[in-house]
Amino acid sequence: MTAFGVMRANMINGQILPNKITDLRLIDVLSKLPRELFVAQSQRSVAYVDDDIEIAPNRYLMEPRVFARLVQALAPGPDEVGLYIGCGSGYGVAVLANLCNTVIGLECDVALAERASGLFAELEIDNAVVVEGPLDKGYAEQGPYDLVLIEGAISDVPSVILDQLAESGRLAAVVSSGQSLGEATIIRRVGEVYGSRVLFNASSSSLPGFEGAPEFTF
Repeated sequence: MTAFGVMRANMINGQILPNKITDLRLIDVLSKLPRELFVAQSQRSVAYVDDDIEIAPNRYLMEPRVFARLVQALAPGPDEVGLYIGCGSGYGVAVLANLCNTVIGLECDVALAERASGLFAELEIDNAVVVEGPLDKGYAEQGPYDLVLIEGAISDVPSVILDQLAESGRLAAVVSSGQSLGEATIIRRVGEVYGSRVLFNASSSSLPGFEGAPEFTF
């Protein structure tokens, strides 16, 4: 086993399994996908730590435990289409692409979008695509989506993004009012009704671009 293989195994055994991650498909993807490729060369030795990693100014790769619990809560199916907001360097999109039919990664940073696209090509992930645009608007052109994941803490979920959920669609995000701990939250659409449930408390770095976006009131 390579050094990075050992790090992945340690992540699974130390962060994933002890934190109520039981989805075998998700565990299998996390145990195989090279997370170290999605950070800078100088950061690869810490690619699997239990903390957010800064991949660009004010942009972070979410820590494995919080990310995995959000994905598990979404319960992605093999025939579903997902939208990943705040694609970054593409790790989260790559994970979802192994669990879904198609994933759209939305990114506002051109350099990060190009980096993610290059990694998808390198890893031969052909069911994921990166599009550029403002994060707080979502990407209605390819909607509606069965699932939406927002990488990073936001103050509220904009109504325009919730409108892009399909019937029975789910959205997962860390919602924070600026406190040290946010709330990992899942929202489900049933017709024109949106139900919200807090999953767990989570400390996650803020995702820029959501300031002042019209939010949905439950």
